[in-house]
Amino acid sequence: MKKNKKQIAKKLWSRALKVIPTGNMLLSKNPNRFLPGKWPTYYKKAKDCFIWGVDGKKYLDVSTMGFGTNILGYSNSKVDKTVHNFIDKGNMSTLNAPEEVYLAEKLIQLHPWFKMVRFARTGGEANSIAIRIARASSGKDGVAICGYHGWHDWYLSSNIQNKKNLDTHLIKRLQTDGVPQSLKNTVFPFQYNDFETLKKIVDKNKIGVIKMEVYRNIEPKNDFLKKIRKLADKKNIVLIFDECTSGFRKSYGGLHKIYNVKPDMAIFGKALGNGYAITAVLGKKEIMECVQNTFISSTFWTERIGSVAGLETLKIMEEIESWKLIDKIGKNIKKTWGEISQNTKVPIEISGLNALAQFKIISKNSNIFKTYITQEMLKKNILATDTIYVSIKHKDKILQKYYENLEKIFKIIAKYQYSKNVKSLLKTKESAMGLPRLN
Repeated sequence: MKKNKKQIAKKLWSRALKVIPTGNMLLSKNPNRFLPGKWPTYYKKAKDCFIWGVDGKKYLDVSTMGFGTNILGYSNSKVDKTVHNFIDKGNMSTLNAPEEVYLAEKLIQLHPWFKMVRFARTGGEANSIAIRIARASSGKDGVAICGYHGWHDWYLSSNIQNKKNLDTHLIKRLQTDGVPQSLKNTVFPFQYNDFETLKKIVDKNKIGVIKMEVYRNIEPKNDFLKKIRKLADKKNIVLIFDECTSGFRKSYGGLHKIYNVKPDMAIFGKALGNGYAITAVLGKKEIMECVQNTFISSTFWTERIGSVAGLETLKIMEEIESWKLIDKIGKNIKKTWGEISQNTKVPIEISGLNALAQFKIISKNSNIFKTYITQEMLKKNILATDTIYVSIKHKDKILQKYYENLEKIFKIIAKYQYSKNVKSLLKTKESAMGLPRLN
């Protein structure tokens, strides 16, 4: 019986590949990106920072927490209770849900330089909405980008002129089949902290929009963000900060509040609904009103759950100052990583916001070692890789088990740093670094 349980997830994944192209809906949850053939893949329950797999095992999640969606932990009882109450009253009707008005007003209260809001359910949708509005406002098609902004045509079109354009922003060599070739030379990438390249892009092309993440792996240097704000003002360019990932992890609202740089538009998602689907596009009134000159509309953007969850999540965040809690937890995680690295003499590079902490083993075999960490942690029923999306449920006592196992793993890695037999550490294939091919 136990043997059969171990095969449930593996068999389910095989079934998925037959009926779902690529096997699932989110690339980042593809099991080949973690531990090919071994990753649990499917869950039946999640609570706080624990996940119960379909195999019956209980796992400690010290990895991505739903890919950043659950700052308050999985299945937060207050958020869930509020949502359940409104489900009983009806999630959808011919009329509009008043909660979308209340949520819009709350977000504007947190960001008073914005005056209007549009809602969607996913980050990719919100990014596309923002681009459409910004282009309508600027009257120019050209977009300069820095960061990851979703899967839609406008973004992937960057790889039409050069297949490597998005290599450092998303995944190497992303294919553009299905993306209209006519979109070539409409989206131009630049690297973070490289203001001179952005300036050249703006000077040579008809750029109407600059869209970027405020911070992903490294901090802004030499007034990078302020220089971009001045450039956008000078050239009459709409500046958009994509804070789908960074929002509510360093401040009560956008990370740009910390740097005191106000964009023309901002996008929030992931943590906004603590696991329920809600994303928001905020902007200045004169820009947002350009929605009336185009067409942006979708039935399920009007469902009630997302707005209800967003309101309750914001309420709890404010009460407990969650951004301070996760920042402190993440800071301690980074410190402990550094200590483990020093103790074991395994060199690592630590990066990211404290609440989005990452490390990379400095070695030509870094991906093998990353896969090995996941492999060995899984033996202890811990889901772990080289990244942690921190939640308020990652208490010191819970993390202690993770730290103890990580140090043991690092001690073994230390013995293989210069070994030609390093692949012998793995009992499966390396985790996929790019887009896993499933055929």
